[in-house]
Amino acid sequence: MTAPVILLAGGEATRLRPVTEKIPKSLVDVAGKPFIEHQLRLLAANGVSRVIICAGHMGGQLRDFVGDGRRYGLSAEFVFDGEKPLGTGGAVKKAAPLAGDIFFVMYGDSYLTEPFAPVENYFRSGGKPALMTVYENRGKFDTGNMVLKDGNIVRYDKKTATPDMHWIDYGLCMFRKEAFKSSEPGERFDLSQLLGGLVLRGEVLGWQVKERFYEIGSFKGLEETREYLGGKNGGR
Repeated sequence: MTAPVILLAGGEATRLRPVTEKIPKSLVDVAGKPFIEHQLRLLAANGVSRVIICAGHMGGQLRDFVGDGRRYGLSAEFVFDGEKPLGTGGAVKKAAPLAGDIFFVMYGDSYLTEPFAPVENYFRSGGKPALMTVYENRGKFDTGNMVLKDGNIVRYDKKTATPDMHWIDYGLCMFRKEAFKSSEPGERFDLSQLLGGLVLRGEVLGWQVKERFYEIGSFKGLEETREYLGGKNGGR
């Protein structure tokens, strides 16, 4: 059985305003459906049976739309930030007890065509606390932020790029629950901070994907994703 997925869907999506002034990013229309519907059907097709959705900004709308997830072929649960935003890392920390010992983490604005099962098999056999999927971007979609060598991430920095950073975070990670043991419940932190520390200790596997990723974090990405999913689904 495929590991559970923690889906990060709590951001305010300021780059998509005014589209996201009244709805969360996950409910933006993409090829005739709210984006999260495409995501959940994709996860179900990959054998995922449980999704824990980390929600924040206008998260009630998202919960009302998704419900228990059964109409998409899986079980959906919700975890809310609470009074204060937790950041991506803090949100995963809060959701992790529901996910168990091993789980995927995926961003709420990503549509990823890479099959999940080979990634999970590689991670389980690798014995490290974290894995990042990476794409050899070479500046095509965004600035590179990591170096991959011999199946391991040896450098990861989202702020300071170096000429040898030919790879970029594809948007799908795996963790063992112990990866989050150093952080406190309710602590606000970014997932990239946690991963950066793990990379420095040589504890992050890298899985290289061949096909590009799709995302709706920007208007350019939204239009590309609409075009891709519109063609894939015959425009329905």
